Amino acid sequence: MLLFTAKRVLSGILLLVAVSIGTFFLAHLAISDPTASLLGTTASPAQQQALAEKIGLDRPLIVQFWDWFSHAVLLDFGESWRNFQPVGAQLAIKVPVTLSVVTFATLITAVIGIAFGMITGLRPGTWFDRIIKGISVVLFALPGFWVSLVLVMWLAVQLKWFPAVGYVPPTQSVEGWLRSITLPAISLALGGIVAVSEQLRNAVIAQSRQDWVRTLRSRGLSAARVNLHILRNASPAALTVIALMFVGLLSGAIVVEQIFSLPGLGQLTNQSSQNGDIPMLLGITVISIVFVVVINLLLDLVLGWINPKVRVA
Repeated sequence: MLLFTAKRVLSGILLLVAVSIGTFFLAHLAISDPTASLLGTTASPAQQQALAEKIGLDRPLIVQFWDWFSHAVLLDFGESWRNFQPVGAQLAIKVPVTLSVVTFATLITAVIGIAFGMITGLRPGTWFDRIIKGISVVLFALPGFWVSLVLVMWLAVQLKWFPAVGYVPPTQSVEGWLRSITLPAISLALGGIVAVSEQLRNAVIAQSRQDWVRTLRSRGLSAARVNLHILRNASPAALTVIALMFVGLLSGAIVVEQIFSLPGLGQLTNQSSQNGDIPMLLGITVISIVFVVVINLLLDLVLGWINPKVRVA
């Protein structure tokens, strides 16, 4: 297990380095003249030249890369070109907002998706199975931004159960924090619930038809214990989807944070893209890839614990 973990950690580090290098050069290629975006169209060539010298754009690109990379490995992402504040300090404020919404959405996805998948998988073809499949088709077809707007109009504006916009830090009020992230989390989770429940349903049906299930039942094991064994053997499919959903929700948060006015990474990414703030974009990319690596590592460890055969893959 230790060798298995070491291999996964090493592959994650290599992925982080490769993506960071690629993102750096692609960002500079896509934003050829950041000074124009930072200063606006009314800036004179002299002002653009002065800013370029201040932020180091007058140096060769390979020198800029090495300066950034040598500091980034020490978690120093430099200063934002927009406000000249440390990138790391600004990310420390924005990351908890996005992470809390995405984590809550993943939790909702896992709980409801696994429950629906298990129930419909154990009783395929029943009225409950048909209802869930019908609802799944509708939810999968609905655009996420439209669902977000409907939730705001219904649960926030009409029923006033949740705030329509804004974010309350947990240090200020735990109840206010939960209420402020509930609607964004539900908006993100709806599509994931469909995917998780469908994957688990198919896996449960396949496992229920195996000979070992009939053997357990013939030995007099209770239905609850048999179902627990079925869930354990069917869970890898659902866990993989949940991990992929967490990664996908990080990008989906960009739209949701705009709708609900959440001061997270999505809002920061949008602003940085418009302003040509390359250091901030690079910092966001590195943090996002760290999340991806950690989630994939945890998934591999869980799958390795469930199925020892995975450890030798």
